[in-house]
Formats: sequence, C-alpha cells, structure tokens
Amino acid sequence: MENLKYYTSAMIAGKDPQIKINYIKNMNKTKKDKIDWADYTWNPITGCANNCTYCYAKGICSRFHKQWEKKPHELINAKLDKPFDPKLWPDRLKEKMPKKPSKIFIGSMAGMFESQIPNCEIENILKVVRNNPQHTFQFLTKNPKRYLDFDFPENCWLGTTVDYPNQDRVNWLKKKNNYKFISFEPLLDDMSGLDISDINLVIIGAMTGRGSTVPKKEWINSIRHPNIIYKNNIKKYL
Repeated sequence: MENLKYYTSAMIAGKDPQIKINYIKNMNKTKKDKIDWADYTWNPITGCANNCTYCYAKGICSRFHKQWEKKPHELINAKLDKPFDPKLWPDRLKEKMPKKPSKIFIGSMAGMFESQIPNCEIENILKVVRNNPQHTFQFLTKNPKRYLDFDFPENCWLGTTVDYPNQDRVNWLKKKNNYKFISFEPLLDDMSGLDISDINLVIIGAMTGRGSTVPKKEWINSIRHPNIIYKNNIKKYL
C-alpha cells in the first residue's frame, strides 16, 4: 500500500485559515425501513478505503458525488473527484444534537475505524460523545480490534459487521465492556459455528440491489440469539 498522509482538522485549519466550510446539515433522521435500530445518523467522517462490492454508502456517494467533490477538507490523500475517499468534516463536530435522548449512529457513511483514520480524529468525535451523555451513540466497524485503542463512555454501543463467519471479529468485540451488537448485513453464509454469547443485540439483513446474494433460510435460522432485529429486507426470506 502506498504511504498515506493524514490531514487532521487542526492541520487543515493551519494550512489555510481562510478556508470556509460549506455546511451540510448532517444529523439526519433515519428511515426506519433502512436503519431501524437508530434514530439519527451522523457523519463527521465519510468514506472508506476498503472496496466492498456491496457497500451502500459508496453507491450513495457516487450518486450524490457533487456534495463531496466541492469540499476542501481532505484525509489521506483523498481526491476531490473520488467522493468515497476518506474525508474529514470538522464543522460537523459542532452540529447541534437532538433535544430528546436519541440513538445516534456515527459513521453510517464511513469506515471510521479502518487504519487510515488517525486516532486524534476519532478522539475528537468521542469528546462530543462524552459531552452528550443523554444520547446513545452507536459505532459499527469491520475492524473491531481497533476499539481496544479507545476508552468509550457508557453511552456507546459498539458493533461489528459479520457477513461471512468471522469469529475473530466477534472475539475482539467481546473484549469491550460496552453494549455490544453484531450486524449480519448482508448475511452471506451459514453462521452456525459462530459463538455470539455475551453479545447484547443481533441485527440480520439481506444484500439488496441488482445481482444480490439471496440469503438461504437455513443461514438465517443458524443465528440463535434472544435479541434479534430482522431488517425489512430479509423478512420475506424467513
């Protein structure tokens, strides 16, 4: 992999104090047919260096690419004509939080805990989380090992995505004391050999879109847990 360069929010401000941020309202209410386990999504970081073929966020960025191309705030040599390159949005850290206690999914459009994201930028987000104990903040990653690098307050849910059987991801997640959840979305294989004890919540969903893998009923039934949320996109396969 090529050497990657980090641009932190502080460095960006130092490079050009005249930079103006084109503000985008980013604390969005979730559509319950899409993300029914959160009330809002919030994306102070966007983009991901992984190239998952089924990534819905990458598709959204491509569809609405002009929102991202115009922004000056870059991370890891992000190219403005590549909307899903990882980017920082420092002004979003100042955004007003909902008035009522809410579940807020952070990083719905990002690979926030991938190795390219500097620790200092994640810590900036956690400062906001700590200052808003009335809300529950939800994180989801395919790299839960990195959770161990941070001290998450009690108002955080920590999750990992498991599309194919991956006990290592589950085991790394179990090392944290926070509320823990697994997202089996998209469900692409049988999970009967997976030990998901000590996990608080399980979410099961199907791949969507043209050419999607249809989940087998036995794959769905292989996941045994007392607290399961079945996404609308998988209910027809039950």
